[in-house]
Amino acid sequence: MKNITDRHEFILKKLKENGKVNIMELIDQMEVSGVTIRKDLKLLEDKSLLFRTRGGGSIHNPYAAERTINEKEFINSDEKQKIARAAMALIGMNDSITIGSGTTVFELARCLHPNKHLTVITPALKVGLELSNRPNVEVLQLGGLIRSNSSSVAGTYAERILSDISCGILFLGVDGIDLDFGLSITNLSEATLNQKMIETAQTVVIMADSTKFDKRGLGKICGFEQVHYIITDSKVPDTVVSAIEERGVKVIIA
Repeated sequence: MKNITDRHEFILKKLKENGKVNIMELIDQMEVSGVTIRKDLKLLEDKSLLFRTRGGGSIHNPYAAERTINEKEFINSDEKQKIARAAMALIGMNDSITIGSGTTVFELARCLHPNKHLTVITPALKVGLELSNRPNVEVLQLGGLIRSNSSSVAGTYAERILSDISCGILFLGVDGIDLDFGLSITNLSEATLNQKMIETAQTVVIMADSTKFDKRGLGKICGFEQVHYIITDSKVPDTVVSAIEERGVKVIIA
């Protein structure tokens, strides 16, 4: 298939059928070089007909856009509440947990009514305020510069406090879960803080609804090897769930 018009029509047809294309498969199907395929994908992306991804192309934008916490609050709110209730079961006998920033993990704070003492470490102002007068809950609020988009702190001051802390479980929200790129968020300074929080935790739990899958944020937090659980909703494809569990992560469908 040497004609550029025929190749582009073939690629767009495959995109319409499957939602994505793979460079290695296109090489076999069209019997042209990988260099040619990559040039074709770039030309189609320049025409806004697809988004290039690692190893192929997609009709869906793989990059997560940063939204304010107020915008996110009403997106998939039912799913987020179910995810939070499922997360509650993992706290168990732990006497210290960390809750990150974001609307999904904030739902966990709303659900939290422990019958024994629990220390909650958090960079998120909304989480701290929600739990500040809750019986049996002691809040360690991380300090630093407050980001208006997330109402959460980030920076070296918060990271210094984390250097002297160890906790049982970290509950973390993300903006992107990608099988190749790993777990990510849209802000670099918060990504660095999240990496530090992961270092302090014995167990890492990712709380993310299905819209976060096949997305990439600007800042990578970690790979799947550092994650123990991902709690999500039933809209995640079974093939994606299987691929993640093959990497040693337990996926809980709320």
